[in-house]
Amino acid sequence: MSAFEGASRRNPSNSFSLSHRSGLFALVAAICLLFGCNSEPEWHAVDISGTLPPLDFVLTRADDGKTVTADDFKGKVVLLYFGYTFCPDICPLTLANVDLVLKALGEKAPDVRLLFVTVDPNRDTLPVLKDFTVAFGPAVVGVRGDPDQLAPLAKRYRVAYSVTPATGDRAYEVNHSSAIYVFDKTGKIRLLLASLMTESPDIDGTAADLGRLVDEADENGSGS
Repeated sequence: MSAFEGASRRNPSNSFSLSHRSGLFALVAAICLLFGCNSEPEWHAVDISGTLPPLDFVLTRADDGKTVTADDFKGKVVLLYFGYTFCPDICPLTLANVDLVLKALGEKAPDVRLLFVTVDPNRDTLPVLKDFTVAFGPAVVGVRGDPDQLAPLAKRYRVAYSVTPATGDRAYEVNHSSAIYVFDKTGKIRLLLASLMTESPDIDGTAADLGRLVDEADENGSGS
């Protein structure tokens, strides 16, 4: 499955090929070798500690229209995911799998939040975004930014996206890279989740990883 998805049809010029996806994982592996990614005990997800900046953003929360920043989520393990509500497959599948992970976390689930950042703010108004995310439980928080907020945020975490309005016989099209970034309770980047956007998700392994981060933060005195 491509790392890019289209709302209507795939555009070969904008989509990642399998070779690009393989290159991404090769890059992650090289980073691990260079920076000494932790392997004892091993994570089920990819350890990318120190390879990306801390969590930082200013966006509008769909639930109440309030402006929120990374500080509002300090003390939570945060999953950052870019998508859009009109997505026909990958986004709903990913969020459904996240819901399964949260159920597997049990009593630790309240310490985890997923920020669903829309890359299609033109169509994803706050009411639309709220209606979409509420279906996946209270831990999934829909957030929206204007182009001046969204573009630098995506660049900060190396997320590619494009929105092509409908013109003539060309349908409206959205493409975006698909991965979940995990930040610990202090806002530091820790993990990259790739299996949750597939039909063979590692639910138990992901729950174990997130549970470790919850416990780790508590042990360090940074949990709330």
